[in-house]
Amino acid sequence: MRHVPLLLPLALSLAVSAAYADETPVQPHAQPSLLTLSTAPSEARLHATIETLVGFGTRHTLSDTQSNKRGIGAARRWVKSQFEAISKECGGCIEIVTPSQVFTGKRIPQPTEVMDVVAIKRGKTDPKRVIVMTGHLDSRVTDVMNAKSDAPGANDDASGVAALMEAARLLSKEDNDATLVFAALSGEEQGLYGGKVLADYATAQGWQVQADLNNDIVGNSHGQNGVLDNTTVRIFSEGTKSNETPEQAKYRAYHGGEVDSPSRNVARYMEQIATTTLPDLRVHMVYRTDRYSRGGDQVPFLEAGYPGVRVTEGHEDYTRQHQDLRTDKGIKYGDTIDGVDFRYLARVTALNTVTMAAMSRAPAPPTGVSIEGALATDTTVHWKKVPGATGYVVHWRDTTAPQWQYSRAVGDADQAVIKDVVIDDWFFGVSAVSAAGYESPVVFPGDAGSFERSPAPKSP
Repeated sequence: MRHVPLLLPLALSLAVSAAYADETPVQPHAQPSLLTLSTAPSEARLHATIETLVGFGTRHTLSDTQSNKRGIGAARRWVKSQFEAISKECGGCIEIVTPSQVFTGKRIPQPTEVMDVVAIKRGKTDPKRVIVMTGHLDSRVTDVMNAKSDAPGANDDASGVAALMEAARLLSKEDNDATLVFAALSGEEQGLYGGKVLADYATAQGWQVQADLNNDIVGNSHGQNGVLDNTTVRIFSEGTKSNETPEQAKYRAYHGGEVDSPSRNVARYMEQIATTTLPDLRVHMVYRTDRYSRGGDQVPFLEAGYPGVRVTEGHEDYTRQHQDLRTDKGIKYGDTIDGVDFRYLARVTALNTVTMAAMSRAPAPPTGVSIEGALATDTTVHWKKVPGATGYVVHWRDTTAPQWQYSRAVGDADQAVIKDVVIDDWFFGVSAVSAAGYESPVVFPGDAGSFERSPAPKSP
């Protein structure tokens, strides 16, 4: 948590109104259990998982579903069996479901069932609030319609599936107040169909999705341009909500919020998690929904009104993505297991694991956040209390700053006056804190920053 530096004017150091002067508000603080989790992922297990997935030959969405040795069906059944084994080890703490839909489309010419394999660890006190981790199980070669040739998909995206399976194993042994979901999706390469299946399932189940952490291509540390970097991971996040209404857009355009969607504040949360628990991993926040003109399974979540981010490696090697297995002019093409850096993958897995643990133990993000202070020298921040919170923190930052710069714990209140901080010059937000010191992501005021689901507007 960043606090007000001493070089600021005295007025800022006395930022909260006297109404809370007699309190000793709960403060977010470092959690030893998170530090333990940050070193827990097993490189050997990650390697074994990817090796097994590669061994199915191809996992193309249109490949064989009957064989137990080759194709997407065999891969799905194996992942399900692994989730079942994890659940057995924790006394049945995990429920496995396989939601599916039948699709046809440009890349699915015949009606095809797209099935996800989903492990659910219910929250103890807030089970409807859900933190999701996703990766896609399907793979492809150069021709997206080629379901016959070997398509190892070691990094794209067996790495993401291995990461979520390892996170499930580790977090099956941990306490969580909110529900944790680990989902191996299908149909990504054919049109993000697996993400839609899970987003629709979440809506049907009434889940209050706080975040989808979509891990897609997370195991390579060698860029095609020769850069070797095993210390950077990119987090892509949308700036404004995908399903924002024209009325909401009009309000935001005048009052701000272009860089403060809930997804963006999830990315900031992950950057802070890395800073405090993984000093050897730098989160590079990218202000974009996904890589340029490309997409991932977080997009259907965003379209459904849920926060989501894409987690992906810092430097990609396109000779290993969507390529037929071959050697041409001395260059080896194909997404094979020798292109995975397992130490790096373990660090990215740790980031996801710690993020999910921290979010699930913190209260839900505050609701009803609003601010007022026009024609005043103070700013007043309001919010609605959320279950499990014993305190709240008001955050503010310069309007051009990427991260929250200043913060003040204000106790178990539903408003605070930030004295001598003019509303015109800063962006504000509020987070909730548990009695144990776990903090939620920050919520920007208004619809632009709300974590509450806004259903997609209906077509006229």
